[in-house]
Amino acid sequence: RFSLLLLNLEEYYFEQHTANHVINKGCRDERKFRGSLKICSKSIIFEPDDNIQPILKIPLRDCISIKAPEDNEANNPFTRDTSGGISVVCNQVFLIKERNIIAPYKTVRGRTEHLFQLDVAGKLGDVVQTLHQLYRASCLDKMGDQAAMITAILQSRLARTSFDKNRFQSISETLHMECKAEMVTPLVTNPGHVCVTDANLYFQPLNGYPKPVVQITLQNVRRIYKRRHGLMPVGLEVFCTENDLCSDIYLKFYNYQDRDELYFFIATYIENHMAEHTAESYMLQWQRGHISNYQYLLHLNNLADRSCNDLSQYPVFPWIIADYSSSVLDLTKPETFRDLSKPVGALNKERLDRLLARYQEMPEPKFMYGSHYSSPGYVLFYLVRVAPEYMLCLQNGKFDHADRMFNSLAETWKNCLDGATDFKELIPEFYENDSSFLVNSLKLDLGKRQGGKMVEDVELPPWASGPDDFLQKSQEALESQYVSEHLHEWIDIIFGYKQKGSEAVAAHNVFHPLTYEGGVDLNSIMDPNEKVALLTQILEFGQTPKQLFTRPHPQRIIPKLKSLSRASSHSVSIAESPVSPNEESFEDLTEESRTLAWNNLAKLQLDEQYKIHKEAITGIAVTCNGASVFTTSQDSTLKMFSKESKTIQRSVSFSNMALSSCLILPGDTTVISSSWDNQIYFYSIAFGRQQDILMGHDDAVSKICWREGRLYSASWDSTVKVWQCVPGETLGSKKHHFELLAELEHDVSVNTIDLNAANTILASGTKEGTISVWDVTTARVLHQLPCHSGTVFDAAFSPGLKMLFCCCFFCTDSRHLLSTGEDCCFKVIDVQTGMLISSVTADEPQRCFKWDGNTILSGSQSGELLIWDLLGGKVMERIKGHTGAVLSMWMNEQCNSVITGGEDKQVMFWKLQY
Repeated sequence: RFSLLLLNLEEYYFEQHTANHVINKGCRDERKFRGSLKICSKSIIFEPDDNIQPILKIPLRDCISIKAPEDNEANNPFTRDTSGGISVVCNQVFLIKERNIIAPYKTVRGRTEHLFQLDVAGKLGDVVQTLHQLYRASCLDKMGDQAAMITAILQSRLARTSFDKNRFQSISETLHMECKAEMVTPLVTNPGHVCVTDANLYFQPLNGYPKPVVQITLQNVRRIYKRRHGLMPVGLEVFCTENDLCSDIYLKFYNYQDRDELYFFIATYIENHMAEHTAESYMLQWQRGHISNYQYLLHLNNLADRSCNDLSQYPVFPWIIADYSSSVLDLTKPETFRDLSKPVGALNKERLDRLLARYQEMPEPKFMYGSHYSSPGYVLFYLVRVAPEYMLCLQNGKFDHADRMFNSLAETWKNCLDGATDFKELIPEFYENDSSFLVNSLKLDLGKRQGGKMVEDVELPPWASGPDDFLQKSQEALESQYVSEHLHEWIDIIFGYKQKGSEAVAAHNVFHPLTYEGGVDLNSIMDPNEKVALLTQILEFGQTPKQLFTRPHPQRIIPKLKSLSRASSHSVSIAESPVSPNEESFEDLTEESRTLAWNNLAKLQLDEQYKIHKEAITGIAVTCNGASVFTTSQDSTLKMFSKESKTIQRSVSFSNMALSSCLILPGDTTVISSSWDNQIYFYSIAFGRQQDILMGHDDAVSKICWREGRLYSASWDSTVKVWQCVPGETLGSKKHHFELLAELEHDVSVNTIDLNAANTILASGTKEGTISVWDVTTARVLHQLPCHSGTVFDAAFSPGLKMLFCCCFFCTDSRHLLSTGEDCCFKVIDVQTGMLISSVTADEPQRCFKWDGNTILSGSQSGELLIWDLLGGKVMERIKGHTGAVLSMWMNEQCNSVITGGEDKQVMFWKLQY
C-alpha cells in the first residue's frame, strides 16, 4: 500500500525497517501491529501488514520528542530488549488508506505517543540518530535552509554507497560510467545510482524501492531526450518505443555534465538503428500525411520537454470541439470547432477585453493571464478518477471541493470560455483509447455538490453515447479536415513564433515571465530560501513548452479528391465516386506504376553502359519514345545515342567550351544545350544542324529549364533569366524570337534552378549555398535561406503527388523543395513559409537526385547510387555505379528506367527488375 506519493512534495524516502507498532504499552489493552517503518526526509511512516489498519504518517515538524533505549543497551549484541524501542511523541498524525480505501487523509490532533520496536535492535541507535538529524532540519524556520540540510544528508548517504556490480546482467559487461541521479516519476523523485555498461543502463534506488534495480537494454532504446527539470538542464528521458506517450525511465542528474555524458554515450551506441528526429523531420512526415495530427502533437510535446513523468510539464493538447450541447456532432461545420488561431484566454472577446484593460495598467513585467494553460493541478483535475493518490499528494491529503471537480465536459468548456482565471487546454488522454479517466470505477468518495449530487462519472455531451464513443468522436474531430487545415495555427501559439515577443503580444498570448524557458536563472539566485520559493511557485503554476519554431508553421498538405483508385473500390460505390469508371484508366495506372516503382527502387539494376564522351557527362535528355538519348559533356559535344542500334548517331560541337546541360523541346524536334561560353544553343534534330544561338549571359550558363514556351536560364553571372521563346516557323522565319521577360538577380553565381509544377515559383541554388525561392510572375524573391555551406549541386520541387487517405487516392500540389550541396546535406524547405523543415547528412556530397517527395535516388561523389528514406533520414540501399562522381540523372515518367552520366565519361542505363 505504500508508495512515494505518501511523501510530501520534494521529500525523499531513505530507508525501511521491519518493526512492531506498539499501542498502549504496559496497559491491559496493549496491542501490537507488525509492519514496516519508513524513514523519510520530512516524516516517519509506518505501514502495517494488516490492510485493515491505516498507514501512519507522522510529520517530523510535529514531533515533540524522539527517544530510544540507552546506547549501551541498544548496542549490546548479547541482549535484545524487546520491551524497548523508538518512542515518538507528536501532536499530529495522519491516518491513510484505512481499510485499504483511497480517501482523504484523516488527521488526529493532540499529543499521542507511538512506540516502534525494530526487529534488529542493533540498528536502534543509527535510526534514532538519523531521525534526530532530520528532525533538526524540519525545525528550521526557512524552507531553503531545510532543503539545504536535507540535501547534505542525502548526498552523504549517496557518497557512502555505490552501484552494486553484482546486479549486472552478465559478468562480461564493461562499465562505462557511474554517477548519482534521481529517478523521476510524477510528483516524486527517488535518489540512487546510475550505471551504464556496453549493454545496459541501470538505476539502483538508494532505498531499494520499488525494486532493487531498474534495467534497460541499450539495444531496445528507440528515443532519448534531454530534459529541463526544475528549470535546470539536468533531465534525461529514455523510450524503448517509437510512439508511446510514457517513457521507460526519466532520470534527473545533479549536474548537466553527467547528463550530457550519459546522453552522448547512449545516443552514440544506438545511432545505427535510430535516426535522430527533429521537429522539422516530424513536420515533414505530418505535412505529407505519414503521421496523424495526434502523433505529430505527441512528438512536438516530447521535443518541447513535455513529459508524463513531470506534471509541471505534462503534454498539452488543444480543445478541438466547441459544441457540447447538440445531439449529433457535425464535423463538417466550422462552428463545431474551437478557433485554433487563438489561445483559450482569447476565445471570449468580453473576457479578453477585461484582461487587456488590466494588462495595459500593469507595471512591468506585464502578463495577460494570471494562470497557465497547463499545470499539475489541471492535469490531475482531469485524471483524479484514475490517479486519486496523485491528487492527494499534490493537495496535502485532500481532494478538491466537489463543485470544482471535473464534473462535466460542457461545464468545463464553459468555464474555460467565461472563467476569470481558467485558461486550461486539454491533455493527450482526451484523444486516446482509454476512457477510464471519465469513469469513477474506483468508487471514490469525491464529495457532494451543492445540489446534493455525489461526484461520480464525468457528464458527457448529448452526442456521445458513452465514454468510449466520446473518445472515438474526439479522435475523429482531431483528425478532421478542419483541424488539419488549422492545427498549424495552434502550434504557432503553443510551440511556435507566437509564443514569445511581439507576436505573442499581438496574439494575446502572454503569460507570467517565470513560466517561460530562460525566464529566471536559478544559478544566479544565491539565497536558498528565495530559490526554493521561486522553484515551488513555478512548478505549481505550470511551464510554457520549449519554443520549437521561430517562423510561421507550414500548413498541412490537405488532399483534394481527384479520382478513385481500384484499391478503394471495395469501400466506395460507383454512385459515390466523383469520376466515372472510364475516367480512371490511364492516369491512375501511371500513378500506380510510379508508386510501385518507387517502392521497389532498391531493385534497380545496371542494364548497359557506354563510354560515348571524352570528358565528364553533364546533361541527359531523352525523346518521348525513348529511342534517342542526347547527352552533353565537358568535352564540348552534344551527342545523340540510339538505344536500338546502340550507336552514336550524331555528334555536334558548338564551341570549344564545355556544355553544362540539355533538354528536348516538346515534339522532339529541337534540343537546347547550355554552354560555359555564356550561350545557349538550339539544335534541330530533323535537319541535323545548329538552328539558333541565344547570347543571354555574361558568364557560363549552368542550367536551363523549359516550361510552356518559356526558357529559364541560370548563369555564373549571378542571374536567372526568363525568356519568352517563339519558334521560327511560327513567324515564318528560320530563327527563334526571344523576349527577355524577367531577370532574377543574385549576389553570387547561380549553379542550379527548378520550377514548380504550376510554373509559378522558381528555386535557385548558388555557389555559396543559398537557396532562393522566387515568384516568377512578379520576379520577386519570396524566401532566401543560407541552406548549404558550399555549392548547391541540385534542387527540385516535390512532384505533384497522390496520397492515400481513407482508402481513396487524392492529388496534392507540390509544397516542398529538396536541395543537395557540397556540405553533404540534403535540405527540405517548405515553399509556403520558407521554413527549413528537414536536414539529412550523407557521408559524402550527393551531386544529383530524383525524388517522389518521400524517397530519394541520388548520385554520389564517389559514383554510387543511393536510395534514401527521407522521412527516416537514412540510406536504404547503395548501388555500385560509376567510378567518379555522378553528375547527371534522367528518369522516365513511370520511374522504372534511369540513365546516369558520370565524371568517368560513362552513360549508364538502369532498369527496375521486379
